[in-house]
Amino acid sequence: MDNVRGLTLMLLLGGVGVGMLTAGAVMTVRGMRGKEEIRDELIRQKITFPEKGLPAEHGRYAGRRVENGTHARVFSEMIGGNVRKATGGRSYSEISADLHAAGGKDEKLAELRQTAFMGETLRASLMSAYQAWQVTSLAIGLGAVLMGSGAALVAAGTVLSAAQ
Repeated sequence: MDNVRGLTLMLLLGGVGVGMLTAGAVMTVRGMRGKEEIRDELIRQKITFPEKGLPAEHGRYAGRRVENGTHARVFSEMIGGNVRKATGGRSYSEISADLHAAGGKDEKLAELRQTAFMGETLRASLMSAYQAWQVTSLAIGLGAVLMGSGAALVAAGTVLSAAQ
């Protein structure tokens, strides 16, 4: 390989590698900061799993605070189960339709609609925390892949440079 082509290839590989290393580091740091923000917000909310009454599959969370995305998802599932139990499996929109059909005057349906609304709102907020947690995990993973690939390209550029 002639020197110009070899130098060009080395610079190209090295430049792309450095760019990937930089982008990967930024993604990893941003992902880690995102996780910290989510954790801090969940801890500020002081959400705690009940000591008793959890489904068997969630028993290990009894008495624990919601501190990460996985905890948020599990707590959201618990809320969803409680809402389904309270509403007989009906959704907020179904209860609202029944209330409107009753002329908006049925106090029991109005209370049930409020219960469904509050439960589903809390559930959605916790699921948003879980989804954000997943996205930050993805950013961290992709950042690590970019850094590894970038390092490999820089190494390849260095080997080519030494071969010149």
